[in-house]
Amino acid sequence: MPRVALIEDDLPTSNQLAGWIRAARPDVQVDAWYNRDDAEAALAREAYDVVLLDIELGRERHAGVALINAINKQRQGTPVLVVSAMPAAIYRSIMKALDAWDYLQKTTFEEADFVETFLEILRVARERQAQAPRAVAASAELSLDPLWQRTPTWRGERINLPLTAQRILATLYQRRGEVVSYDDLFDVVKSGRNRDNVRKHVSTIRDAFREVDPAFEGIENVPMRGFRWVDAPPARPSTQP
Repeated sequence: MPRVALIEDDLPTSNQLAGWIRAARPDVQVDAWYNRDDAEAALAREAYDVVLLDIELGRERHAGVALINAINKQRQGTPVLVVSAMPAAIYRSIMKALDAWDYLQKTTFEEADFVETFLEILRVARERQAQAPRAVAASAELSLDPLWQRTPTWRGERINLPLTAQRILATLYQRRGEVVSYDDLFDVVKSGRNRDNVRKHVSTIRDAFREVDPAFEGIENVPMRGFRWVDAPPARPSTQP
């Protein structure tokens, strides 16, 4: 059963969000918390699939920021959806910098918007958990986490990529060895869903890898179909004495 922590000090808002979640996914367990101390204690002892929180809790203006920092310190990879009355134009970029999944400004979204965002974050979170054992067993050369939007690394070197390119890279890597069609890649491109745009993103990915590894050839173009991640062959042992 998926578990969600809902951290919101306004009872009507908390009840509304919990109701929307339960209507969309009756199998989800929602734990509601109304202040920073109780929420912080719950996050320390419970393993949640998703955390929804407000920035302001009671008189503490930035309690949500402290909670996100606490989640990040636990290194459990729990995704956070921020729902706050603070202006999105100012706070969305701040929350992104703190590795929050997304930011919804109160009074500016409808139930359908909230549910769509929540279900997407829950889906990705569950997929991420399912793929974790495979990721550990797979090649450790590439490290990425598009859910948290952190900078990927290749052989220990940081790769500078925009978010859409990270999502394309994650899709190719998760399906390494398979041809990933243009249509499949359109699903992770938020705008400009056409082949030219996808090719530009792939070119950006290749260029970023080659800045740290000039010999990188990990992404193969499959004409008329899409792209494929090809694992690099193991390094040959030196024959020199």
